Amino acid sequence: MTARIEQRGDVLIAWNANASRRNALTPDYYATLREACQWAAEPGIAALVLAGEGDFFCAGGDLNTLRTRRDLSAPERREKIETLHNVIRDLRACPAPVIAAVEGGAAGAGVSIAFACDMLVAARGAKFTMAYVKAGLVPDGGLTHSAAAVIPPPLLARLMLLGEHLEAERLEAIGALTAMSEAGEALETALGLAARLSDGPQDTQRAIKRLLTDGRAATLDAQLDRERDAMAYAQGSPEAGEGIAAFLEKRRPDYRKLRA
Repeated sequence: MTARIEQRGDVLIAWNANASRRNALTPDYYATLREACQWAAEPGIAALVLAGEGDFFCAGGDLNTLRTRRDLSAPERREKIETLHNVIRDLRACPAPVIAAVEGGAAGAGVSIAFACDMLVAARGAKFTMAYVKAGLVPDGGLTHSAAAVIPPPLLARLMLLGEHLEAERLEAIGALTAMSEAGEALETALGLAARLSDGPQDTQRAIKRLLTDGRAATLDAQLDRERDAMAYAQGSPEAGEGIAAFLEKRRPDYRKLRA
């Protein structure tokens, strides 16, 4: 098996366990990510963390595998690419927040997967490489959409057209990281964020994720309507009752008691 799911309390970890190949993508990993997203939809799951075994998050597509696709028809190649794209859709649609824990770096579609997550943690010195152009290929996995949301256009054009890499420190400087860890500590930092989510109002967090995801492509009027409906629901929820009461009573809210 080149992938597995681990549960730690109310947090799931989806492991890419293909360390001997720098965690290059496999059908097994795709299936595991999709399963993890379905599992994370269950009530009580606070977060899904993506991690890679060894010292690298994900090397993207295996070029030996990609070379064999030259012999396929165009419709067959599109179908293969849709496998990755369906995983990206699942990560975006996953009700629970998804956190990428990038150790060492990510390349190609590995960057696409990392950037599809709601929160991005990277270890100091980790390198993000979008060098499709060097193999005569174009980005996929939604990377021209997700990276464009956080990386300035002139820099992104340089990265993609020249195939250069971007280090975690630069991503942090432009506000594209949720957190940066010391080398070897990306997973623990991601799990620390997940623990904070665990203590929070999980229904509200899921509603915020939906708003953020929908807002990427929505018009202002459409998003205002979504926010109105979500806020109207939230104001009558038990989580808002506890949160407002705790604020007025000058104490920490206890959202866990609502899930007991």
